[in-house]
Amino acid sequence: MTKKSVFQNNLSNKIADFLIEIGIAVIPAKLDKETFLPGILVKDGKLLVDEEKLAFPGDLLHEAGHLAVAPADLRKSLSDEVILPGINLGVLETQAIIWSYAACLHLGIDPRIVFHESGYKGKSESLLFTFSLGVYAGLNGLEENGMAFSQKKALELGIAPFPQMQKWLRD
Repeated sequence: MTKKSVFQNNLSNKIADFLIEIGIAVIPAKLDKETFLPGILVKDGKLLVDEEKLAFPGDLLHEAGHLAVAPADLRKSLSDEVILPGINLGVLETQAIIWSYAACLHLGIDPRIVFHESGYKGKSESLLFTFSLGVYAGLNGLEENGMAFSQKKALELGIAPFPQMQKWLRD
């Protein structure tokens, strides 16, 4: 099956193709309202993307990370800012951050595409540095949900450790 290019930017297409392949819908749209990340709106568990307003294609992976780490039964109900009842937003954010890092590596793109200088409240370089040391805040949440595993647990299971993902979407 041939993948259909929906965006002008090749990187946006590469990311969108991956997200669609793992089960996160990416739909081109004209967005009239201001959004948290320019050009991206989460609506009913889908990413609506206004390419003209999309400042950083890597932001698609970060927003998708929020959807990916959300429980499957809630994913389709998520819109705007991804807030999950009873789940600490900081915990969800750390899981989305390392999920998007793993997605960069999986796609063979420079993590600076997601962790750009305008993102993460100026902490992109710090995050990349901690990743380079093998420190992944939020990995315990991915591990609890069978999405990826620490070095120790992966060794026990006989599988590759994070940043290798075992599954891209939380059940």
